[in-house]
Amino acid sequence: MRPALFAAVAALALLAAPAAARAASPLVVGIGEQKPGIFASRPWYQLGTPDVRYIVGWDALGVKWQRDETDAYMAAAQNAGARVLLGFGHARSPRLSRRKALPTPKRFRKEFLRFRKRYPFIKNYLTWNEANQRGQPTWNHPAVAGRYYDILRDNCPGCTIVGPSVLDTLAMPGWVKKVERAARHRIGIWALNNYIDANRFRTSGTRSLLRATKAKIWFTETGGLVRRDNGSRIEFAESRTHAAKATRWVFKLARLSPRVRRVYIYQWSAPDRRATWDSALMDRSGRPRPAYRVVRSYVRRIQAAARRAARR
Repeated sequence: MRPALFAAVAALALLAAPAAARAASPLVVGIGEQKPGIFASRPWYQLGTPDVRYIVGWDALGVKWQRDETDAYMAAAQNAGARVLLGFGHARSPRLSRRKALPTPKRFRKEFLRFRKRYPFIKNYLTWNEANQRGQPTWNHPAVAGRYYDILRDNCPGCTIVGPSVLDTLAMPGWVKKVERAARHRIGIWALNNYIDANRFRTSGTRSLLRATKAKIWFTETGGLVRRDNGSRIEFAESRTHAAKATRWVFKLARLSPRVRRVYIYQWSAPDRRATWDSALMDRSGRPRPAYRVVRSYVRRIQAAARRAARR
């Protein structure tokens, strides 16, 4: 019943605008989450938003523990009727340096085809996660990131391929332009992880990407900080109250342009106390935090608008 429910929600959303105005279709709201427990969460089902984003190491299928981890997530997602945006990132295997292992285009293509064969139900792919971040091997190789995008486009007909996701830094616009010059295919969708804009209540990072490209924009990771202790020099406020305010700001950022088409809020489940990052919508007991209520309110407004449009 759950896949059928989500299919009905998706169909209703498509009726929210007449065909002539489809370009102004409602914003799609999803969740970025690495744990399959989200698919057993009643509040997630109550949202009625089947879109989730999941990140894997580019070599994950060659490492048993990562393959098992990914299999478990994908099985749970498919059973729940979720629509997965699968993104790639640095290697996590101990035999490779996670920060230096940049796969050749030939190797990247080989690994991607393994994912396509193993998870044929996935139709949405993110080229590389936070590709302009120094912790990623792509950060000083924008031309290679452009080649990866071409590989996904060439080997996944009928799929939605999203360009690399980028952080909202000062150097980001120049990096984006280098990727676009290197890619043979026009990048139709760029991804943005705009935590700085969201948590400092600014718009400059998001606007800079809108100026740097004519493509559509998906916020593939964003949200409000509850707690962070990861050694970053970029300072944010941190609390459940702050996270709710920042989440409201995310939806204001999404209204900056009709080219912003999707928002994935990260993350769903609160990590344990040893973790260095917590932006979760649920606490460790599975209870909704204030930021969840912000997301739920926004999604309900979208769904109500879709119902009104359907009655016209």
